[in-house]
Amino acid sequence: MNNTAHLGGAPAAASTTDPRHDFAQAVALAGRTVAALRPEHYDASTPCPDYSVRDLARHELAVLRRLVAMGRGDDPFALPGLAQDVDVADDAWPTAWEAAARDAVAVWEPSETLTRLLTLPFGTLPGAAVLGVYVTEFTLHTWDLAKATGLSPAWDQELVERALTAMRRAVPAERRGEGVPFGPVVEIAADAPAIDRLAAWAGRTP
Repeated sequence: MNNTAHLGGAPAAASTTDPRHDFAQAVALAGRTVAALRPEHYDASTPCPDYSVRDLARHELAVLRRLVAMGRGDDPFALPGLAQDVDVADDAWPTAWEAAARDAVAVWEPSETLTRLLTLPFGTLPGAAVLGVYVTEFTLHTWDLAKATGLSPAWDQELVERALTAMRRAVPAERRGEGVPFGPVVEIAADAPAIDRLAAWAGRTP
């Protein structure tokens, strides 16, 4: 199955509504999940090809730091984006995540960040749409970490449903293959939990 290692390559949840609350919630849940990792988890594989739990946590921290740069109007690609370029000791994750999350939420708080046009590898979008993409990214990668470790994050069902609705609109089932970092939609019961339906839409097997 062709699962993506990260979701920064396509507008998975490009919404024009105000995503700041959902973004803060998704980042907070990701942070609580990272903080709950134990030493035996770090080398476990994840649903993201070639990414261990440690790699995925590093990648997500890199994304947070890039989002701080975006919100400030700086060049986000001047910062490391690959997992191997982020060096955090295993016992330092809560502190590192808390600092980056605090900065990311604060820098996106001004309303003007939502209308600023930002150019990313997958196109030029207003800030609100970009932030919506990362609501989905952090939600899905939190699921990836949970799947890899057996942790049970406390999902916000309404947030997950909004992310799923946006992803279905932005990445329909027939839009898969070259240039789209998601595998084919995985069949799942219509009454399955929202987070499992989101994962299935992204090509993961719940």
